[in-house]
Amino acid sequence: MKICATTLGETAGDLLAQTLKVGYAVSSLLLVGVFILTLIGQLTARRYIPALYWAVILATSTAGTTMSDYMDRTLGLGYATGSLILVSILILVLGVWYATEKSLSVTNISRPRPELFYWTAILFSNTLGTALGDFLADDSGLGFGGGAILIGSLIGLVILAHYFTRISSVVLFWIAFVLTRPFGATFGDLLTKPTEKGGLGFGTQGSSLILFSLLVGLVVYTSLIARRRTAI
Repeated sequence: MKICATTLGETAGDLLAQTLKVGYAVSSLLLVGVFILTLIGQLTARRYIPALYWAVILATSTAGTTMSDYMDRTLGLGYATGSLILVSILILVLGVWYATEKSLSVTNISRPRPELFYWTAILFSNTLGTALGDFLADDSGLGFGGGAILIGSLIGLVILAHYFTRISSVVLFWIAFVLTRPFGATFGDLLTKPTEKGGLGFGTQGSSLILFSLLVGLVVYTSLIARRRTAI
């Protein structure tokens, strides 16, 4: 579900900024506004609402896409410099969070302050993931498919580490959470870019529709499973 959301964030962000020609700056302002509105709804909700939670995740992903592209392309920082700046900000956010709360665990966040740290970390991890994914796809020579395979393999290693090592589950969670975003960036480009550029040619509109339908289906399915378990 996270991979669907982050990949959709890439294709939807590109749809708004590039296909509809809104531009990175205006798109970032609009999408950050959507993020703030959904975040307010999430923070004021008295219970877990799957659709609202995943709406905030999607908002961080789409906003992260255009924010990263604005930094890297419009401001001319480049993917490597942009990635370095964003990873520094993410480390700072996680460091302040840990110093304040003495934990980075996300299994039971019930107070506003750690939840604000949580969403801030997610926003910057998704922004970082876009820059890193674009760096792998464009500057590293791996291409869209090669970048997706590399990040997908790293996610696979995190899964194996979860089951076969004693590495902290909190550490593995954040590694996996960050890695899903560059995977979404490279996989999203693989879906949208034309075949002559190494993509599959679905375009931003077609790819966004497919991913949105898949994400909605998964949210509905997991919600129904959770209700059945609660009923039992």
